Amino acid sequence: MGRVTTNRETRNEPVLITEAQPSLGDQHAARKKRYVITMLIRIVSVMLAAIFYQTLWLMAIFAVLGTVLPWIAVVMANDRPPKKKVDVNRYEVPAPDRILEARPSAGRVIDSEP
Repeated sequence: MGRVTTNRETRNEPVLITEAQPSLGDQHAARKKRYVITMLIRIVSVMLAAIFYQTLWLMAIFAVLGTVLPWIAVVMANDRPPKKKVDVNRYEVPAPDRILEARPSAGRVIDSEP
């Protein structure tokens, strides 16, 4: 039987704790909080639409907002957090084995001593 290698065994760089994703519980709590806040804004906008029923344009704005916000809240609650951008060059690059020497420029004369 062949040995199964994991990603950790084949990786040369150390795993940084700052690259760790938030736990699923933390992600779920953040999504619930966003959903509740959005729905509270919806309740306020529906109440404001009822209060401003005599001003038609203001009532229409609050009514549309109260109608659209549940859809936005559900989409935001089901969305996952964005992936973190990983900086590829975060580690020092080892020095090369050999270094090329600079060539003299064409217009420059180098004196050579015999």
